[in-house]
Amino acid sequence: MKTDNKTQTSKLDPYAGERLKRSHFHPRQAELNLRDAWSSWNGYKFADYYYDEEYEYFCIRNSCATYDICPMQKYRISGADAHFMLNRMVTRDLNKLKEDRVTYVCWCTDQGRLIDDGTIFKLGSESFMLTCGSPSLAWLRKSALGFERLEITDLSDDLAALSFQGPTTCEVLKKMGLEGIQNLKPFNIMYFDIGGSSHKPLMVSRTGFTGDLGYELWIAPQLALTLWDELYAAGDDYGIQPYGEAATNMARLEAGFIMPGMEFNEALKTVNYQYDQTPFELNLDWLVDFNKPHFNGRSALLEERDRGPKYRLVKLDIAGNKPADESALYADQKCSVEIGYVTSAMWSPVVKANIALAMIDSDYIDGSIWAEIYYGKELRHHSKVVRCVLQNAPFWAPDRARLTPPPAF
Repeated sequence: MKTDNKTQTSKLDPYAGERLKRSHFHPRQAELNLRDAWSSWNGYKFADYYYDEEYEYFCIRNSCATYDICPMQKYRISGADAHFMLNRMVTRDLNKLKEDRVTYVCWCTDQGRLIDDGTIFKLGSESFMLTCGSPSLAWLRKSALGFERLEITDLSDDLAALSFQGPTTCEVLKKMGLEGIQNLKPFNIMYFDIGGSSHKPLMVSRTGFTGDLGYELWIAPQLALTLWDELYAAGDDYGIQPYGEAATNMARLEAGFIMPGMEFNEALKTVNYQYDQTPFELNLDWLVDFNKPHFNGRSALLEERDRGPKYRLVKLDIAGNKPADESALYADQKCSVEIGYVTSAMWSPVVKANIALAMIDSDYIDGSIWAEIYYGKELRHHSKVVRCVLQNAPFWAPDRARLTPPPAF
């Protein structure tokens, strides 16, 4: 009997014919994605949510949960010139970065427009890892021109990574056998044995994107499922749960963290003039160090510092309980002068407030701010204009995110 080649292949590989790549944790995640709610990130099949986005959000805030960051872009920059190249590329001074530490960075065009943000891990005196949300290999290679003693390696598909967030995460990692994990300080790195190995293949950084206590676990792909199984076995009594992009967006907004495609457009992807942003507009002034030598965008950013940015990203506490998604902002209740727009908004369950991030014309920041909100009620469209109040601190910033050791929960 004649066998259809396509049928035979699909029996051997259940994902044959599908174009999206599979995360190193996908076999475990697919079993837990009860809604089959997938999207894509950097060519990977990626979960929007697994069962319910609000349930996953509450797991982050009340227990512990995992978020797959395998699709995140990861690059190793090594060699005698690695430090000098990166220090010229990013706006922050890397001379202050010590080994086994992580720092948040951003990098710009020569016009001072933000290309992307990410983190830099200093793994050794001449070894660094850059992580970011979008592919940046081409920009890294351009930035490396003139630096001969370095090597750039794309680790994106060759390093498995799992974000583990929530108040019980330290307790779970201790139960998993990561001795001394309670002593790991924010933005520091430690190495551990796993799966019977004796060469400490698991790198743990106390980092994350939720504003809460959390860690990121980095390991070789062949040990990814071992890591998952040991972590979930240790976390079983703590209600460990995977979470997707929807819950991530809720948690990061409460923490006041920016998201590409929402708070900023990546400068190399925009078409319209100045529809991208600068570090000053995004309140990332603290990432720009003019005391160090030349870096990309330095001259343009100096000019902007002296004249002031056109817009500013602000945090808003908005009256009522209707999220101000995509709302326009005005200087008065009559909506006669438009002064900005909301980038992200939600009703925060943990803060019990209607919160938002927004871009506002710098000339109007010290005045009254009103949001025009459109919402639906029983199949009818409604709108209202409500007052907004500026917030300086993050909406959610528990002490446990900073304390070492973190309190038992």
